[in-house]
Amino acid sequence: MDETMNEPVRTPPFAPFEWLLSGRYLRARRKEGFISVIAGFSFLGIMLGVATLIVVMAVMNGFRKELLDKILGLNGHLLVQPLESPLTDWKDVADRISQVQGIRLAAPVVDGQGLGSSPFNAAGVFIRGIRADDLNNLTSIAKNVKQGSLEGFDEGQGVAIGRRLADQLSLHAGDMITLVSPKGAVTPMGTTPRIKPYKITAVFEIGMSEYDSTFVFMPLAEAQAYFNRNNDVSSIEVFTTNPDKIDTYRKLVTEAAGRPVFLVDWRQRNSTFFNALQVERNVMFLILTMIVLVAALNIVSGLIMLVKDKGQDIAILRTMGASQGSIMRIFLITGASIGVVGTLTGFAVGMLICLNIESIRQFLSYLTNTELFSPELYFLSKLPAEVDFGETLAVLIMALTLSFLATLYPSWRAARLDPVDALRYE
Repeated sequence: MDETMNEPVRTPPFAPFEWLLSGRYLRARRKEGFISVIAGFSFLGIMLGVATLIVVMAVMNGFRKELLDKILGLNGHLLVQPLESPLTDWKDVADRISQVQGIRLAAPVVDGQGLGSSPFNAAGVFIRGIRADDLNNLTSIAKNVKQGSLEGFDEGQGVAIGRRLADQLSLHAGDMITLVSPKGAVTPMGTTPRIKPYKITAVFEIGMSEYDSTFVFMPLAEAQAYFNRNNDVSSIEVFTTNPDKIDTYRKLVTEAAGRPVFLVDWRQRNSTFFNALQVERNVMFLILTMIVLVAALNIVSGLIMLVKDKGQDIAILRTMGASQGSIMRIFLITGASIGVVGTLTGFAVGMLICLNIESIRQFLSYLTNTELFSPELYFLSKLPAEVDFGETLAVLIMALTLSFLATLYPSWRAARLDPVDALRYE
């Protein structure tokens, strides 16, 4: 008789019988129903944790992107302000800056504050004088005109106002708005406020409540006269093709200006706002990671109870020739399956919510009869969600890693179980 017939056959790692036993341990029976309940809660915990993380990160990214687009769509990436002498040579400076490669627009502006009033109401406004060509190149305004038109903006004495301001003052395109400025004519009795009515030629809505409720655009020449500007401007708003390369443009714009200027970029103008968003985003990630961690700990407790319950099965498998590695892999597959399926389901649920986030918000608002996303509070008119591939991948890897690590200790305990002791105490 051939001696090789008596030699035990070594099964490869992750053999079919290991997967079969893992599958059986995951299915509930009457006796171990409680263990299956723990596995179910672990699955739900990981699924909800991953889905919530993906949705929250996407919404935070959406907030940043939308706010950045809205803010930089109206305000320049670089603000060029005069030093030593007023910007009376603004035409030449703007022309030189606009010729720099990567500069999309150099718009001279006159800025001032005032009071906008109608027969029905009054509100504080921010008045910006700008040339018609520059205003038409601001796509956030030109492409979002809801009433009237920007045609012939420079020719008359008409103004363009935000939709929320128009609603607040109960005005429409074609109506008259009275603008009051504290910097009026100088008389022997002092400076008197300047009060002048203007026809509303256009009403725009860019979707950011702070701008839609305060901005009034006026022809540049009219703004210079209105604010007593002696043919000079407040500043030049510079728009670039890539806001992230603003440091490169700072040097080029300074050289192109050809006169002493002071530059302020978009990061400095909005540093507090965007830093707060970044801190909030990081804190939310850490807090929500705890959900996944708790779910992973549920896997640990569930597997430890399963190992304790299956002690006799483990002992029989060991006496039949199953190696410690096989036993460890059986419980490793059992625990990891909960983590993998929970993570992938959470990913699918999270992506589904992200793709329909605005519809879900509207449905919940209708259901609860409340405003869940107030534009006055959050600055945006709809709930944004921008899924970042790198962040989503990081969430999935983190959840899978935690799930895998959670299975190691219970699996090791199962592999170290002494079959003699296990059978003796059964």
